[in-house]
Amino acid sequence: MSKMHHSHISWQHGHVTKQDRQKLNGHPSYLLWFTGLSGSGKSTLTIQLEKRLINQNMHVFILDGDNIRHGLNKNLGFSPEDRTENIRRIAEVSKLMVSAGVVTLSAFISPYRAQRQMVKDIMDDGDCIEIYVQANLRTCEKRDSKGLYEKARKGEIRNFTGIDAPYEEPESPDLIVNTEKYTIKQSVDRIYQYLLNKNLVKK
Repeated sequence: MSKMHHSHISWQHGHVTKQDRQKLNGHPSYLLWFTGLSGSGKSTLTIQLEKRLINQNMHVFILDGDNIRHGLNKNLGFSPEDRTENIRRIAEVSKLMVSAGVVTLSAFISPYRAQRQMVKDIMDDGDCIEIYVQANLRTCEKRDSKGLYEKARKGEIRNFTGIDAPYEEPESPDLIVNTEKYTIKQSVDRIYQYLLNKNLVKK
């Protein structure tokens, strides 16, 4: 997708800063980027974590891969180029959400390391926490309630991560949550403890 530069467009700066909104909300805002194979547990973790953070009176919002492709990114397919554009748009939306003072939970396969680095480059320094939701392919296939892996193996779905498209494991994520070793509750507890140690949640 070619980049266009419009010289007549300039960024409008308001008088209210991200820090002002964080102060108003009573907590910092940041992006938790959940990456992993389809079926690894990304969406389930974000739903349970959102509930826990909201119970702490925090402002939280989930950006989920399937949901975004129904609206904002419904014009994109699953080629490497479209997948990169999908992630770029999500990163830009995430940056706006974090600027609004909202803790943003993004659950996307995001299979390429370069894509995930792009997210970090778009976000302000320190605003992106990469969480690798780890589960092997066999386990993810067993959990596949939608039958997507089966369709991919039959060739009915093309460019499916783990079957005929690669997944590049994160080399140095901020946190690894193995959903084969840990239950969803234990996994959420691990994430929450990480955030607590970083002073990113209310005590």
